[in-house]
Amino acid sequence: MTITAFAAGTYRFDRQSASLVSMKNQLDGLAQQLSTGRTAETYGGLGVARTTSLSAHAAISAQDGYLAAIGSAETRVKLTSASLTQLKALSDSTRSNLTGIVATRNEKLPSATVQLAANNLSAAVDALNQQAAGVYVFSGRATETAPVVSDQAILDGIPAEGLDGLRALIAEQKKADLGPSGNGRLTQSVGTRTIGLSEDSSAEARANFGFTLMAASSSNSATLGANVVAGSKPDVALRFAEQPAEGAQVRVAVQLADGSQTTLDLTARAGEAGNAAGAFSIGATKEETAANLKRALGGADIASVQSASPPGVAADFSNGQAATATLTVGSNPAPGDTITLKLGMHDGTTKSITLTAAATAGADSATAFAIGATPEETTANLSRTLQNALTTAANTELSASSAGRASLNFFEGSPAAGLSPRRVAADGNGYAETASAKTVIWYKGDTASDPRATATVQAGTSRTVEIGAQANEEAIRRMLAGIAAMAAENFTTGTGTVDTARFEAVSSRAANLLTAGTSQQSLEQIGTDFGLAASSMANAKSVANTTKATLQDSLDGVDTVSTEEVAAKLLSLQTQLQASYKVTSILSEMSLVNYLR
Repeated sequence: MTITAFAAGTYRFDRQSASLVSMKNQLDGLAQQLSTGRTAETYGGLGVARTTSLSAHAAISAQDGYLAAIGSAETRVKLTSASLTQLKALSDSTRSNLTGIVATRNEKLPSATVQLAANNLSAAVDALNQQAAGVYVFSGRATETAPVVSDQAILDGIPAEGLDGLRALIAEQKKADLGPSGNGRLTQSVGTRTIGLSEDSSAEARANFGFTLMAASSSNSATLGANVVAGSKPDVALRFAEQPAEGAQVRVAVQLADGSQTTLDLTARAGEAGNAAGAFSIGATKEETAANLKRALGGADIASVQSASPPGVAADFSNGQAATATLTVGSNPAPGDTITLKLGMHDGTTKSITLTAAATAGADSATAFAIGATPEETTANLSRTLQNALTTAANTELSASSAGRASLNFFEGSPAAGLSPRRVAADGNGYAETASAKTVIWYKGDTASDPRATATVQAGTSRTVEIGAQANEEAIRRMLAGIAAMAAENFTTGTGTVDTARFEAVSSRAANLLTAGTSQQSLEQIGTDFGLAASSMANAKSVANTTKATLQDSLDGVDTVSTEEVAAKLLSLQTQLQASYKVTSILSEMSLVNYLR
């Protein structure tokens, strides 16, 4: 160890040197603060304020993250909302055109309406394939996949791949509904003074195709009798070819009270999860699982079932009774006497056929029957007119019903295994139970049950905003079904004749599809969801900006300095330092010699 020599006056000079060095360091620090605007270059330099600074900077960084996420999501929400506005405009345009024609019975060529529907379908596909920063906004979580195939593929399929489109499904549905006699699958018989009508003998066919006999009445029961005997529901047993695996899906069409159908998609689940809504329990055996599936349907009347194979679901129809109608001629009616027959269709609509007795009537009349010389001759004339009326109704109202049902069925098709569009079975008496692989799946995106939850934005510490959308949502499916049903049809024959009656019937069905019912999702509801999301994000953005500004203000005097205050301190210290240098210089030159002079 070296010990520095001590001499008189050494301590005083050391103190002066240390003071000058300290003042010089302060001067350098103030100069750096003035040039950078920061209190210190390290958190350690902040002293006890470093904890406050670290906490505030972390919170500001979090707010910056929220603001960045909100900024990106706002663009997506705006584009989604714009697409929904476009879809609503296309729906309104098509419906307005259709209802205007039906209401006024405008005779302008239906081809113009079909072309408008085709153009609107193409525009709807473009709107649903909208992208935001490379993300398909209507694909749910499948953001890299265009959600909807082309309008041409929707209507005509993809022949090169052996896939049928909507036109093929409509033709198939019409054939099944019309039946072999072309009269809505009704069997007509005629006796001496009696005409009998009966629904299809196949319980499965009755549940899905053709007319149903609902009621009959006569304006003069003394001469014309009319009666309908209601049928009875069949028993339906379900079975599986193989035990369903966890997550296997089954599609079941059930009858509603108005005669229409709705489809239910149920998922096989193990344990308690099988008791949840939209699920059925996997039992110890496939028979037990089938019983669980039927129990999950809650006693609903089953019309058809479908799944992939495996598990190969099937429905066996037994018992049940077809409804019958009986028309009788007691004595020759008077001109103007009528018989009315009410028919039901599987879209929930009805058709009433009224046949009027007349002195004369053509053999091809579908509305009037000639009063013959005898009741037996009148009965034969009534039977012929009834046959004409049923055939006419089948080729107009029932055909229109087929188009609407096939279109809804097509757009219910899903990429999920077993949930492709229903196809008519080979025998024509029901729907195929094994999901078809020969139909275009129009939707290629995500199939989550909650579309909004497929994309979320973290807009705050505990605030998330759901902004997901899927093109297969109910309102969008119905809108596409209504437009496509018109676009797929042709109402002009090869000779140029316009089938006005069928055109009006299809127009009415399509317009109904474009109008949401009280219990159905609407495009406005989807738009409202995104309006609320935009509002929530705007509020979160405002909160984040306010929070960030408050935190930034809290750092004033901690991280940053006032340049005016630093400049004043700098000048003061500089003056002190210069004075100290001067005094020190003078003192350093003082000696005994100076005093002796």
